[in-house]
Amino acid sequence: MTTTEARAPCAFGRAILAGQAGCALARRHARGEHEGIACASPVAHVNCATLLALLRERSTFALRLPPPATALPHAQTLRLQCGGIRAVAAALGDARAADIHAVVAGARERWGELAAIPFEPVVRAIAAWQPRRRSEAP
Repeated sequence: MTTTEARAPCAFGRAILAGQAGCALARRHARGEHEGIACASPVAHVNCATLLALLRERSTFALRLPPPATALPHAQTLRLQCGGIRAVAAALGDARAADIHAVVAGARERWGELAAIPFEPVVRAIAAWQPRRRSEAP
């Protein structure tokens, strides 16, 4: 990827950086001390961004999220991204979200469109998601 080429930030970048999911299309990049994740495919980026927007919209009440124009705090972003992709993977019959692109593509294939995902069990799973606990220092 050249430096003049535009990089679309990964919609599920925080889930990838947290080690909770992976993606075959994710490309890590660093700018100073900041590490980011970019998507190698513009089409996949749109699909993932659409899924993330649907997850936020459908779980706003259950998670007590602020209005859509408001940025989410880090913990809520992690819950939405990590819990959301794992919940969609579970709805597809996969216990873990090893590859975000595969999960999104599988959801499109199974339900025809992302808006047709059965969001009631997905939102319950997002609400139940808990971050990994930090290990105690000896």
